[in-house]
Amino acid sequence: MVVPVGVNLAEPYVELSYVDAVCERRRRPLLDCVTARFEDVAAVRPFRWSRGERHFSGWYWAATTGQHVGFESWLERDRLLLMDFDPEVKGIASQPFWLHWHDGKRERRHAPDYFVRRTDGSAVIVDVRADERIEPKDAEAFEVTRLACGQAGWGFERVGVPDAVLLANVRWLSRYRHPRCLHGPVADRLRAMLSAPIPLMVGADAAGDRLATLPALFHLLWLQEAAADGLSVELLGPSTIVRLADGGGR
Repeated sequence: MVVPVGVNLAEPYVELSYVDAVCERRRRPLLDCVTARFEDVAAVRPFRWSRGERHFSGWYWAATTGQHVGFESWLERDRLLLMDFDPEVKGIASQPFWLHWHDGKRERRHAPDYFVRRTDGSAVIVDVRADERIEPKDAEAFEVTRLACGQAGWGFERVGVPDAVLLANVRWLSRYRHPRCLHGPVADRLRAMLSAPIPLMVGADAAGDRLATLPALFHLLWLQEAAADGLSVELLGPSTIVRLADGGGR
């Protein structure tokens, strides 16, 4: 990698390589890419499944985008669930680009796990790694990524293992994330029941047959149009207090 004349060497000179909208590979200086819609790009490396692998790769259907998003471990999948649940997120792409830099001895590269576009238009790069699994080379890659994001005006987050109770609740609600779970008349009755705080099962039964009302209620909770007390404190249950959320959810 040749550093162009005039570049501030106090910060790492970074280039990005990515797959563009017509499936061609591009490599450009970071600062030429800050307005690119990386939430729409294809992953720069494949998600492989091999017998004996320690990590489990797969595809997750994100309700936020209506598209499948890849993951390379259960921890990445868990973090993807939480991003999909976040009402401030409107776009997610996995492995959006390679970051290229020179460490003084050789060229290095790192593919961040996720590019996230927020509803206010800002961007956040997310790397997922449990605290106890960060090796020196990982720490260096994350630091270069953080510095590069600062140059680009993007946020950077390195996230680890999420809260177990919150994750369990969001994982349950994610089963009802598809819009097919919400039917007009049932939704209207549920909204009427949730105008005041009420135990979850009492509200579902009051709105009709629970086989129809529970999926719709869980979908409203997924959308955060309805709110439940203590999602990060205790598991959802029949007596969990639910209500219409302030601000009406997404």
